[in-house]
Amino acid sequence: MPQEKIVAIGDNIKRIDAVGKVTGETPYPGDIDMPGQLWMKIRFSDRAHARVVAIDSRPAEALAGVVRIFTAKDVPQNEYGLVTKDQPVMCGPGSNSRVPGADIVRCYMDVVAVVVAETEAIAARAAKMIDVTYEDLPAVFDPQAAMADGAPQIHEQNPNNILCHYRIRKGDMEAGWAQSEVVVEGEYSTGYQEHAFLQPEAGLGYIDEQGRVTVLVAGQWVHEDQEQIYHALDLPQEQVRVVYPAIGGAFGGREDMSVQIVLALAAHNLRRPVKILWSREESILYHHKRHPITIRAKWGATKAGKVVATEVTVIGDVGPYNYTSTKVMGNANMTCTGPYEIPNIHTDTYGVLTNNIPTGAFRGFGGPQGALAAEGQMNRLALALGIDPVELRMRNIIHEGSIASVGTPFPKGVSMPEVVESCAEQSYWSQSVAGWEHKTIEQPANPTLRRGIGFGCGFKNIGYSFGFPEQSTATIELHGNGEIEQVIVRASGADVGQGSHTVFMQMAAAAVGVPFEKVRLMGHDTAEAGSSGSASASRLTFMAGNAIKGAAEQALECWKREERPAIATYQFRPPRTTPYDPMTGRSEPNFAYGYVAQAVEVEVDIETGHVHVVNVVSASDVGKAVNPALVQAQIEGCVVQAQGYAIMENLVSVEGKIRNPYLSTYLIPTILDVPETVKSVILEYADPIGPWGVRGMAEMPFLPLAPAIAAAVQQATGVWIDSIPMTPDRVVAALRQHGVGVL
Repeated sequence: MPQEKIVAIGDNIKRIDAVGKVTGETPYPGDIDMPGQLWMKIRFSDRAHARVVAIDSRPAEALAGVVRIFTAKDVPQNEYGLVTKDQPVMCGPGSNSRVPGADIVRCYMDVVAVVVAETEAIAARAAKMIDVTYEDLPAVFDPQAAMADGAPQIHEQNPNNILCHYRIRKGDMEAGWAQSEVVVEGEYSTGYQEHAFLQPEAGLGYIDEQGRVTVLVAGQWVHEDQEQIYHALDLPQEQVRVVYPAIGGAFGGREDMSVQIVLALAAHNLRRPVKILWSREESILYHHKRHPITIRAKWGATKAGKVVATEVTVIGDVGPYNYTSTKVMGNANMTCTGPYEIPNIHTDTYGVLTNNIPTGAFRGFGGPQGALAAEGQMNRLALALGIDPVELRMRNIIHEGSIASVGTPFPKGVSMPEVVESCAEQSYWSQSVAGWEHKTIEQPANPTLRRGIGFGCGFKNIGYSFGFPEQSTATIELHGNGEIEQVIVRASGADVGQGSHTVFMQMAAAAVGVPFEKVRLMGHDTAEAGSSGSASASRLTFMAGNAIKGAAEQALECWKREERPAIATYQFRPPRTTPYDPMTGRSEPNFAYGYVAQAVEVEVDIETGHVHVVNVVSASDVGKAVNPALVQAQIEGCVVQAQGYAIMENLVSVEGKIRNPYLSTYLIPTILDVPETVKSVILEYADPIGPWGVRGMAEMPFLPLAPAIAAAVQQATGVWIDSIPMTPDRVVAALRQHGVGVL
């Protein structure tokens, strides 16, 4: 018999879910039905800011087929929120909530009522028949206006609508400006971005065979969803169960609640299965987005190319509720000065409450916005100094032992110099005795087309930041007699399409020393596994990998003691992190980072303003590629999503209401838009505390792409564009303003 192959870290194991998803056999939440199920529709707010005075549901209740209409008074603890419970499950009178003003809607995505009926069509019709009486309140939609004295207040406990304000005060700014021989200033702005995951929000609530309120849904952290549900329903934890079928993408868009709590509320009260399936329009209108952020930056450098002073103000629109905004803005505060050793730094970062749609987690988590400004400033300085942009970065880049902007050393394992050099070598740059210099790009024969190249780099935290509790738990079971015949892994980390479940099994097989086929995974179910934490912060492979590795080592010890089955549970806790000091920003913000650099070649049509991304070279230090094929897929997918953010995706919000809630009007990249080549340079400089040296990498390639594209557009046309997305109309306007393309 051929010898069974033992799995190794670094093998390209095929994804366990590939065939089912390609053939359509894999069920997503919207595909699952139960006998006797009812249907749910949500009545969302009709106002951006108003007090709900009365809800008359009698006309809807009289409609044949309507089973029940739920309002705020039906929610036992009418509050939820991932970081702080500051949002009502439903807004209206009679609410039992510790949230002040739970009868007030603060944006169009607030829920006023929930209808459950025999069919989806009846539920939808009934939702429109509910008569809601509002008392309009003054609204504010511009974050800078919201900070002004006398502006309408979203929450009483947040004066001037400031949800958070972070400062960094490092060095001596007066001395820094005195040393600065060249100073560049810029203002950068970013827009909303829609997650556009494959399956819109959907779910099924029912009572399982053990009497538990059970919700089948797509999310990013089953145990957090469970906590939000049992808190709102005022139930014991063990009476609530959350299960994820196939998820259909997330990118941070499923971190916060959508349908989970109301499904559980209906199932708990009606004791019948209840299903909901949002349309694409509902999905775009009613889940959070990436933060629009404005950054004003002033950087100073010596003529020798040493950055000596940066002063940055960051203002982010968080909508009316926190979601994860305090953490996102904390990230933007760190990344807005880039991966550089700068002795004198002054930043002020504000998360500002408005009556716009809430904003929250999205791949990169504040890093892309910060990087747009930091890398934009570095590219401007390079031009002003007459120094190659790669050469200038190498003169300022962080390295092992560098002190971060927050006044503490970066965790060990800094590979930023190696990543920048590798990206440069693999793309358009070469190094000589004089330093780094880029090659000349051949221009198209068509005079209306101009080509240019650009560069960007950055760093991204791995794991939760700023003191947020971080852990991951896994259980390993070894079954068999004389030899290990089966390995059961209990790890609940969500597979949102990135292949994490395949990697969990691969790591377990390698840790135990068995073929991949002998491993079985039990996850995505609060009843089957302990908490692995969320599929976010580029953390799952790092955190769950450490937990799986620790559990496997302990289970093998049990096996040696002839325990059958041999079972061990291990909780991995990384080094602690600390929040910002409120006055200086000093902190130990993260325990690990990943590092990335990108080179981009673009072609700009100066007549139409169309920017075509021709080639991308993306170098990422992943520590150790557990499954290189999946790493490459992550890089390519991330680049394309970042490309959409940079040049295509323009979500229009007017006075708090999204005006283009369709994929026909909100354009995302298709196969015809992607770069001609994406060269994935996978580097493996081991992280000292990562399992097998693993870092995280799912978000890293997002951060530097937009500023690299902006630099390439500038090289091609001579015009800086500092506002994204760089849609053709914006590009044409900028070019014409500077006389480019004028006949």
